[in-house]
Amino acid sequence: MISIQTQFSVFLVNKPGVLASVTKMLAEDGVNVIAMAMMDSVENGVLRFICDDPDTARLTLARTEEHWSETDVLVVMMSNETGTIAKAAQLLSTEHLSVAYAYITGGAGDGITNAVFKVSDTARAVETFRAHWT
Repeated sequence: MISIQTQFSVFLVNKPGVLASVTKMLAEDGVNVIAMAMMDSVENGVLRFICDDPDTARLTLARTEEHWSETDVLVVMMSNETGTIAKAAQLLSTEHLSVAYAYITGGAGDGITNAVFKVSDTARAVETFRAHWT
């Protein structure tokens, strides 16, 4: 499956309990996080995630967090085996699509993972994967 999904970026203070608080509020509102990455900097962390209910996540974040944004990302379901992410990155490169950042979910028991890409042209990346991804 290849899709465009909403990714949220939440800017968090680097201190104990902040990530737990945000994820707890999302869970209490019934939002299932499908993929997540946390990056740090000197003063803040950036929590990036996609979920099953962007509308509810948006309401939760509006109610609980000061600094957050959302953007479209490319999500590609792929086998969790050696070289698959390299093959995907090469496909994007061949089509001259820049990757600002990427992350993957852990491999599920069925050997499937989701790769999340923030690319220069999301719609074109979807077309590329639909035409060339096996």
